[in-house]
Amino acid sequence: MRMERGSFAARHDFDALPLSPEVEVRCAQFSEIAALSEMAHRLVPGVQIGTAELAKYYTFDPQSLLTFSRKGELLGGMAFLFLNDRGHDALLLDDICLTAPETHYLASAREDVAAIYIWAIAATGRGIAGLGKAAAHLRQVRFRGADCYAQPSTVAGRDIMRATGFEPVPSFQPDLWCYERPWHRQSMHVQGAIVQARSFADARH
Repeated sequence: MRMERGSFAARHDFDALPLSPEVEVRCAQFSEIAALSEMAHRLVPGVQIGTAELAKYYTFDPQSLLTFSRKGELLGGMAFLFLNDRGHDALLLDDICLTAPETHYLASAREDVAAIYIWAIAATGRGIAGLGKAAAHLRQVRFRGADCYAQPSTVAGRDIMRATGFEPVPSFQPDLWCYERPWHRQSMHVQGAIVQARSFADARH
């Protein structure tokens, strides 16, 4: 994960990042995969996946690859693995090959997305401002129930993780960071409020 330093001097929750009007974020087109693969190899340390492999996962789930652009110029992209329950467990147990994950770990259209692994972010200049719209992409109904995971590969990437609410989590997977969605953090408080409300209602009868 490679990002520009200083882009997020103030701390923002990932789901509360501003939506930049200057950067367009959308699902990638198949014709853009080669350029995105080249950009990832150039900007993200240790990237091994090639154009053919990226195309394979894009074909499996076109929503897993986003492009960031401004006035028609490609500024970057963002790739995800949408994991099912088995994939989520495999991630935490370090039982999944993240450079070439088996598709039975990925959520199909008929399965709930149990976890979102941010596979790679490659962005230059203003492209990093597209993160807000990428987060909005992950607030669709299909993805709302899934927390986000990542393994930053640079100091700048780790700084961005801290600035957007990601925290290291205990797992067998080395240097794994997790962003817990705000509605998951609030769920215990909501459950407590429901219990109290029911108690008050019962007392009136």
